[in-house]
Amino acid sequence: MENTKKIHQGHGNGLGFQDAQGARAHACRTPLQREDPQHCGEPWQGESQYTHAFMKKNDAKAIGFIIVTSDKGLCGGLNTNLLRAVTAKLREAQSAGVAIESVAIGSKGLGFLNRIGARVVAHVTHLGDTPHLDKLIGPVKTLLDAYAEGKLSAVYLCYTKFINTIKQEPLVEQLLPLAADSLQVEEGQHSWDYIYEPDAQSVIDELLVRYVESLVYQGVAENMASEHSARMVAMKAATDNAGNVISELKLVYNKTRQAGITKELSEIVSGAAAAAGV
Repeated sequence: MENTKKIHQGHGNGLGFQDAQGARAHACRTPLQREDPQHCGEPWQGESQYTHAFMKKNDAKAIGFIIVTSDKGLCGGLNTNLLRAVTAKLREAQSAGVAIESVAIGSKGLGFLNRIGARVVAHVTHLGDTPHLDKLIGPVKTLLDAYAEGKLSAVYLCYTKFINTIKQEPLVEQLLPLAADSLQVEEGQHSWDYIYEPDAQSVIDELLVRYVESLVYQGVAENMASEHSARMVAMKAATDNAGNVISELKLVYNKTRQAGITKELSEIVSGAAAAAGV
């Protein structure tokens, strides 16, 4: 039990540094993420006659899910809470007679989808502590292309949002179609006239694809920050529980040992008294 406590304590100490790194990375990425819709919205509003495929609504009887989970366990209810929310959304879609296509990012999500018999069109696992966009583009592009071709009516991004070290929130957000409101420039903000090279359609196509990919990357980064925090808290709780168990076992051991010593002393005294009486 002492060794178990040391293992949990060591994991918690190591994860504290990773959690700090994840929180700093999250803080650096979030402001940029807030500005992306405005940067995409300005050129899109300047070319309002063109509508990208990601902005159109499709009538297909199928939806896609991008499910982001961790590769490892020992992180409390992080994956369980997210997969519970995903299960509720999947049941809702199945009750409406809608087909489901899914992309799994992380081993836990992949195992879950395989167990329930969901159709997994692509997956990626073992991204490490620093995810690279080039590893995510391939699997995610499968659903993005399917939506652009009109095969899917919506694509949902499922991940755990990092709020702080103690709190993480599972989210199932609609990724596609992109809401026009999210690309509107705020009132009173100065807008720019753009000169497009080679043409407006090519620039907007590339820009919106990169924007959607950045949303997926942001979800993965949020999930990794949440994973480190949840695992650190879980290891802290495990260390405390191991300490409590050790204290209880020591108390039981000392009581048992004291009872044995008392019994032996009683036998010695009884024997001495019996010998003296003879």
